[in-house]
Amino acid sequence: MVSGEGGGAARALEFAERAARALERRGEGAELELAMSLHVAAAIHCGLGRHADAVPVLERAVAVVTPPPAPAPVAEGEEVPQPEEEVDERKGEEWALAAFSGWMQLGDTHAMLGRMDESIACYGKGFEIQMAALGDRDPRVAETCRYLAEAHVQALQFDEAEKLCRKALEIHREHSAPASLEEASDRRLMALILDAKGDYDGALEHLVLASMTMVANGRDVEVATIDVAIGNTYLALARFDESVFSYQKALTVLKSARGDDHPSVASVFVRLADLYHRTGKLRESKSYCENALRVYAKPAPGAAPDEVAGGLMEIAAIYEALGDLDEALKLLQRALKLLEDSPGQWSTVAGIEAQMGVLYYMIGRYADSRNSFESAVSKLRASGERKSAFFGVLLNQMGLACVQLFKIDEAAQLFEEARAVLEQECGASHPDTLGVYSNLAAIYDAMGRSNEADFVLLSEEMNMVEDAIEILEHVLKVREEKLGTANPDVEDEKKRLAELLKEAGRSRNRKQKSLENLFGSGGAARGAKKDGSGGRRWTNFGFRS
Repeated sequence: MVSGEGGGAARALEFAERAARALERRGEGAELELAMSLHVAAAIHCGLGRHADAVPVLERAVAVVTPPPAPAPVAEGEEVPQPEEEVDERKGEEWALAAFSGWMQLGDTHAMLGRMDESIACYGKGFEIQMAALGDRDPRVAETCRYLAEAHVQALQFDEAEKLCRKALEIHREHSAPASLEEASDRRLMALILDAKGDYDGALEHLVLASMTMVANGRDVEVATIDVAIGNTYLALARFDESVFSYQKALTVLKSARGDDHPSVASVFVRLADLYHRTGKLRESKSYCENALRVYAKPAPGAAPDEVAGGLMEIAAIYEALGDLDEALKLLQRALKLLEDSPGQWSTVAGIEAQMGVLYYMIGRYADSRNSFESAVSKLRASGERKSAFFGVLLNQMGLACVQLFKIDEAAQLFEEARAVLEQECGASHPDTLGVYSNLAAIYDAMGRSNEADFVLLSEEMNMVEDAIEILEHVLKVREEKLGTANPDVEDEKKRLAELLKEAGRSRNRKQKSLENLFGSGGAARGAKKDGSGGRRWTNFGFRS
């Protein structure tokens, strides 16, 4: 009934809302029933695809069963009220369960709207309520730990995810039989987290233990899925023969269990294509890509759109590496069409648009590139993913597209924001951050060269060039320390700096002022014009992607 469409769902929603209004009129004593009615109404909204309408309903449901704040301390001599302990205890347990359910449902709804920060915050509140009601070692708490860890993985918050997953694993090992399915699920998630953090040996250990558990329980398809993950880990460790063996083993089982046209079979083809591309066997790589594309063209009934889209994205990346940019772009457009109207897929869609932006840039379609990046950036802003290194890199790429379109002021603002994000997430010495510093130096130089005939702006233009020199000196100093003075990147930066110093009529300063002071002084904003394009003469040195 909840997931149906048309009159049935509308009628069910009407009944749920009428019940909620009636229970609201009853007032005290009907809070639990009111919360349940609101949960039902919210579920119907979600079933109809109206997730935004479900949010205020769930917020009301949570508020109804949230316990009142603790009473203020009683002054000396005042009578302490005695609660009805038995009734309050029973009501407290029921209310806690309803509040937990409401917070988790609200978190799911925010996730479907792409609001990962709000989603994780709701899950966290539900988790706290559940632990307070059940204790922190209850098996049900372990399930919530894993659920919340998965949400952190989606938000690329791997340290928090690892802590929660370890807690889930500890609780399951304490309460479950040895080598339980619950423990195996925890280990698979832990392997995913460790792999994302670059701990491939740790990931491999968890995957092998999970595989042994699944073998003992006769779960052949799950074993094959784990074998694919093991193959990925071997590939990351450059153990190519073992990786091929794991993939082929998984491929045999999946073909037998699910059929040749199942997306899971295509995903193994994609992994093999990636492996052969990395090892220089390009003909084999392209052959496996074509095998996967045949499956994705006519997948088995019931295939999930996100699974097909994910495969198309991976194949597009391989074609891009092979230099077939037009084919890569077509595959990304197919993936985008599959997901653009799907709720809860905002981050994935943003990733596709970002990849398309890169390809448009590479083939010289800079306006399309900027538009793709802009769409991806807006989705990530709306979903609360503004604090990731990926977001910072994306801002930098969009800035580069703006440079090619002579939108100098917009490019400067994007580089400034990218700098702030990457400094926070990666540090001032990370290669991505240094690349943005180089771009800022170039954009400041360009701004310093603009409208040179205008005497009124001359001092501002000189300041821009000075800022460019300061940033480039910092970049060169860090690159010399990390890469050595003979590295080609260092030589490139030296030439760029020498050119600016020659124009400014001074020598290199070995004791630069801090970047914090430099950027705090206003940076690019000082020389920005509202029109963003008029009268520019571009810098003599290039930008870095």
